[in-house]
Amino acid sequence: MTTHTDIYNLQSASPLANGVRMPWLGLGVFKVPEGAEAANAVKEAIVQGYRSIDTAAIYDNETSVGAGIREALAETGLAREALFVTSKVWNADLGYGETLAAYETSLRKLGLDYLDLYLIHWPVEGKYKVAWRALEKLYAEGRVKAIGVSNFHVHHLEDLLQEATVVPMVDQVELHPRLQQPELRAYAAERGIRIEAWSPLMQGGLLDDPTLTAIASRNGKSVAQVILRWDLEIGVATIPKSTRAHRIAENADVFGFSLTEEDHRLIAAMDRGERVGPDPDNFDF
Repeated sequence: MTTHTDIYNLQSASPLANGVRMPWLGLGVFKVPEGAEAANAVKEAIVQGYRSIDTAAIYDNETSVGAGIREALAETGLAREALFVTSKVWNADLGYGETLAAYETSLRKLGLDYLDLYLIHWPVEGKYKVAWRALEKLYAEGRVKAIGVSNFHVHHLEDLLQEATVVPMVDQVELHPRLQQPELRAYAAERGIRIEAWSPLMQGGLLDDPTLTAIASRNGKSVAQVILRWDLEIGVATIPKSTRAHRIAENADVFGFSLTEEDHRLIAAMDRGERVGPDPDNFDF
């Protein structure tokens, strides 16, 4: 079994297909409301050493995320280029001109000159190919460092690649021990697409799982730390969400240990295809 045990610290990153380096672990801000809570979480994460921040237009917190970024850069003296900032175009804006305009809106709210990664949030039938052309234009013009998709199954990727001139560099999907997506991971690996996990902790639904609790106890770690370490060792980037400083720190403390082959075998056996979010083949928004 090949594992990515060479991911040593919170700044560990590796190149996407186009050479842009993407951190393996970042902060997600899904469901964090606009305002001080979002800004403070982002600032805290960057001050603690996080370099990847993930938001989206539909989260309605890009303005606060941008404020947190500016506060953190001022406090740490880091350059903007030290960060990897991701946002996503929402379903209502999946047209060519609409997607280009949505990108400008996200930049304005964030107060940034560019994004490191811009994603199509959901594979809305009949719309994502047109939106992808807009992302390709932004990428060709150097307005965004990397482009990708979110919540795309294999068949969505295959459909997109029939016409795409740029292969998506990232596919951000729900992924955790009960939804391991082996087919998608294998397909993405063959095509140089980085898989990134949203809801890696299954929105807290795995924290009392007996298998994971036992593995955590053996390693002297929390269940959350075991799951995040597992993500990294199977080559999946991950963006756990938290707004509390101690939890942000705990989620980052996953670099001083490695899971055993037996740990990996036990976690692999947990896969049930179980989702907490919508199925990308069956959503109505």
